[in-house]
Amino acid sequence: MTDSLVSVLFSLGAYLSGSVMFAPIVCRLWSLPNPRAQGSGNPGATNVYRIGGWLPASLTLLLDAAKGALPVYAAAAYGLGIIPQAFIGLCAITGHMLPVFARFQGGKGVATALGAGVALAPATTLILAAIWGLIVWRWRISSLASVCAVLAGPVISALLEPDALPLFGLLALLILVRHRDNLIRLAQHREPPV
Repeated sequence: MTDSLVSVLFSLGAYLSGSVMFAPIVCRLWSLPNPRAQGSGNPGATNVYRIGGWLPASLTLLLDAAKGALPVYAAAAYGLGIIPQAFIGLCAITGHMLPVFARFQGGKGVATALGAGVALAPATTLILAAIWGLIVWRWRISSLASVCAVLAGPVISALLEPDALPLFGLLALLILVRHRDNLIRLAQHREPPV
């Protein structure tokens, strides 16, 4: 089997993995309301935190990150190069944003990007996670933290892990597009805190 075919198969598997929406599953396990119908309506860890607190939110974050990390780790273990690994990670993130199992109505992709980033470029990703954490600690607005972190991603990647720069550049574009409503609310000072 050629590496090209293997990359296509890994990419498809990553997209399908990303399409599994864990926030509604975790909320059902905790007997919480459907996150699509509560809070921000986003099926992600931040909204689960608003609905049910840190424990279900942490599990959602872990599962959403794992579906980004595991396909990349699997591709690396198979021996695929960093560019195919980055594309496979993007497929997992795209699956979370546009999930085939949920009528293409997904989340923002930040947790899945975190997982893919840890697998592909851990130093850059850990710095971005620290930036995210500091901004949430200071201003208590998750979307602001996410936007600042993804904008810093290409710069930090270029300095520390330049092979992963295409991943962080595309991630910045994807996540900014997914946060367009949040950006409008931020500009209008209407974005809710966590």
